[in-house]
Amino acid sequence: MSETVYAGSSAGGKRVFLAIGLMSGTSLDGVDAALIRTDGVSTVEALGAVTIPYAEDLRKNLRDAIRRAEWLPNTGSLAAALTRVHANAVATLSASVGVPLNSVHVIGFHGQTILHRPKVGLTWQIGDGAMLAELTGVDVVSDFRSADVESGGEGAPLAPIFHAAIAAKLKKPVAILNIGGVANVTWISADGASSLLAFDTGPGNAMIDDWMLAHMGTLMDKDGALAARGQVHDDILAGLMGNDYFDRPPPKSLDRNAFSAKPVANLSPSDGAATLTAFTVAAVGRALDHFSTAPARWLVCGGGRRNPTLMSMLAVRIQAPLEPIEAIGLDGDSLEAQAFGYLAVRHLRGLPISFPTTTGVSTAMSGGSLDEG
Repeated sequence: MSETVYAGSSAGGKRVFLAIGLMSGTSLDGVDAALIRTDGVSTVEALGAVTIPYAEDLRKNLRDAIRRAEWLPNTGSLAAALTRVHANAVATLSASVGVPLNSVHVIGFHGQTILHRPKVGLTWQIGDGAMLAELTGVDVVSDFRSADVESGGEGAPLAPIFHAAIAAKLKKPVAILNIGGVANVTWISADGASSLLAFDTGPGNAMIDDWMLAHMGTLMDKDGALAARGQVHDDILAGLMGNDYFDRPPPKSLDRNAFSAKPVANLSPSDGAATLTAFTVAAVGRALDHFSTAPARWLVCGGGRRNPTLMSMLAVRIQAPLEPIEAIGLDGDSLEAQAFGYLAVRHLRGLPISFPTTTGVSTAMSGGSLDEG
């Protein structure tokens, strides 16, 4: 797509773009693709979304790559396979919403994180932006995290500036909690985007999912049913919460496998599920220690909001209004994908995507790498 397209179209005097965002999170369930119309600042209009589940062999290969990531496996063929799934998601979304790809200005391609160790200057997302641009014919922005990490930031979370845009009209302070494989929170005060605070709270669904796969042969604890039958082991939970991560001031971020499940290894399947669910909840609860003012409202996105056992435990822990983000008319399944479409537009416009209070980088900075389609 030519440079002239980056002027976008005009709506209400603003430059707006059609952007597709792609997100494959640490839950390893598949690819979310979302189409938005946005100026990369205050305008965000959702136009449609699809989810393409990973085939079991690809999911297994990704799990293996994450397990071996510290030994730097050769991921070329895996990255290509992953990219083709993302290209399929783009084509499926285009067909489902009736918007031809030659009308789309940019794709924001997050890729699949297989290792995140910002304290040693490393974050690794596989996926081939140039290949995706060639397959789709659309310009692609990818590799969103590397520049931030190279500049001393955490490289995550990156959605907070998007969260500020979608929460602009809400009563503040408000917290937007994303419970994916890892859980992260954005705290937004009355000052909005100028005073964001964001960080990974701790485990989200990943430890629960891994427990379920190992003990029940299923990908998740559907509806939190197994955890609901189990007993939380408070002594084990206290040990898990003794990790020094929870005492560190934000900004801070986590690798998917930052915490060991060894403490629950000898529990029954139901007690293990209950205790790991309580771990996610307790970690979110510790986030309150870092807010200058408790949120008046919590809005939850990501797969964790579909777990009623987790959500009910969380409501008890935070003692504040807690709702799925659908309560304000948004789609909690596609929100992160929308965020990366939004961030891709910010890249095109030279606007920052990470900030001292969201990733710990020394100054607000842009990020991402552009491949032309």
